[in-house]
Amino acid sequence: MEGESSWINHCLDDTKREIGEFDSFSELNDDGNQEATAVSLELMLPDDLLERILACLPIASIFRAGCVCKRWHEIVSSSRFLWNFSHVLSQKPWYFMFTSSEEPIGYAYDPILRKWYGIELPQIRAPNWCIASSCGLIGFMDNDSRSELYVCNPITKYLKKLAEPPGLKCPDYSALAISVNRISHGYKVTVVKSKQVPGIFFEWDISIEIYDSETIIWTTSLTEVLTGWRGGDESVICDGVLYFLIYSTGSGPENRHGLIAYNLSSRSSHGLLKRSFIPVPCPLTCGRLMNLKGKLVMVGGIGKHDRADIIKGIGIWILNGREWQDIARMPHKFFQGFGEFDDVFASSGTDDLIYIQSYGAPALLIYDMNQKQWKWSQKCPVTKRFPLQLFTGFCFEPRLEIAP
Repeated sequence: MEGESSWINHCLDDTKREIGEFDSFSELNDDGNQEATAVSLELMLPDDLLERILACLPIASIFRAGCVCKRWHEIVSSSRFLWNFSHVLSQKPWYFMFTSSEEPIGYAYDPILRKWYGIELPQIRAPNWCIASSCGLIGFMDNDSRSELYVCNPITKYLKKLAEPPGLKCPDYSALAISVNRISHGYKVTVVKSKQVPGIFFEWDISIEIYDSETIIWTTSLTEVLTGWRGGDESVICDGVLYFLIYSTGSGPENRHGLIAYNLSSRSSHGLLKRSFIPVPCPLTCGRLMNLKGKLVMVGGIGKHDRADIIKGIGIWILNGREWQDIARMPHKFFQGFGEFDDVFASSGTDDLIYIQSYGAPALLIYDMNQKQWKWSQKCPVTKRFPLQLFTGFCFEPRLEIAP
């Protein structure tokens, strides 16, 4: 980016200060003898082989490697190293947890090293901003006017402010999504806006705005009026299809939620409910959408049959075509482990990992789709200080080579 320093100068100049913070939350101890052995062995390796080895390390270990010696610092600063790193298919997603109800501060959890890191997010001024992530980039939008929108890499801190999305002004609800092309590093940002038609409770204007990083422009892809349904704040892009949840404006317990699948390439002009509506698998208290390896996955609170607004469990489903496949149900011992669990909660995921947390506590539960395993994260280095303190968060893939 013009006017910006390289990622290594941007990040590693502060490594000594940050590592001190990181280590204080670590459950792992370093072995001094092993480090000494590693330094002596690296003298035997040519630069290109050492670059490939270092590129396979977890992100936090790469930062530390840059402090080992001048040679390693130059290697991880090089463009060839970033090229090697770009061919590492994925890093396990980190989870950033906001630990304040008022300020955008918190910690990021690394599931590989099982550590919490204190990192800062640029420009986000409140934890209730709309946030979406894809392949190393996160998009975030203010929750008031919904006109201030940024895309950034939270690891390198590279940041770009996007023009204000067109379409409905000051919508009642907005759903933000971002999709990054792993090869070209181009990306699309979508905003689904929903606003009540004045004086008509059951009718809602809806629009879909699309930003393309290659053309650097917004386009309004669709405008429509929904009857009996409204948009919300949950959306995701999977394999060129935009999925977003809609919510019933009626009182029927079986129709509290629905799903719209909108093909971004065909951009059909009308008939969302008729052409693109997909029922949810069961009565839900809330639903959270995520892209796991190109597949749409939904984590939902399962409502009671007679009281759909009361949560009795949490399920995970994957969408195959237009049919939902039941993947997992949270075991009761983990459900109880959260303590008080509201009917709505935070959940996000990418790659093979799904994170789930209650808004009322900093406990973080992880489900591994590959191993079919539930486990708690290491304890977050923060405690609840007052009854109304809320926690929320989002996950992102830590990447070094991608910039907005």
